[in-house]
Amino acid sequence: MKTTPEEIKKLRDQTGAGMMDAKKALEEAGSFEDAVTLLRKKGHASLAKKADRAAKEGVIVSYLHGDKIGVLLELNCETDFVGRNEEFKQLANEIALHIAASAPLYVTREEVPASVVETEKQVYLEQIKDKPDNMKEQILSGKLEKYYEQAVLLEQPYVREPEKKIKDLIAERVGKLGENIQVRRFVRFVLGA
Repeated sequence: MKTTPEEIKKLRDQTGAGMMDAKKALEEAGSFEDAVTLLRKKGHASLAKKADRAAKEGVIVSYLHGDKIGVLLELNCETDFVGRNEEFKQLANEIALHIAASAPLYVTREEVPASVVETEKQVYLEQIKDKPDNMKEQILSGKLEKYYEQAVLLEQPYVREPEKKIKDLIAERVGKLGENIQVRRFVRFVLGA
């Protein structure tokens, strides 16, 4: 695909990628949409490489939605330099806003207790008991994925861009800022609940 400076700028603005990465993605991809997908995949690869690095710096942010919902979020990175970065702080605020709106229960799948997963499986098995046996496993798997998408922060579709998950949003910033970024924990308060 032939690249123009305008397309490179548009891709950089949309994905947060560096200029050379954006140019290379446009050259490799067949279309602008394929270039976006390619950069997102590279962001996930970058995230996997950086995931083992210690993230002990960062910020604690608060978000209040009216006077009825409040969120405290700890978002970690590797260095205080990135922790003070406005883009990093903006990411923390966006995630806190998302938590207020979407009410996740856990940060990662691994945090979901086995007893909760087992209870969900039993409920779903009861719901699909009349389905053919050869389809039950596939249906159960799909229902569990839907549960994770509702209950786990990193699996949830981002409220402002539902085609992205929260983990995709974080992966984009990891690619742009060059550091491991992790949601350590959050608390969501609802008045009267």
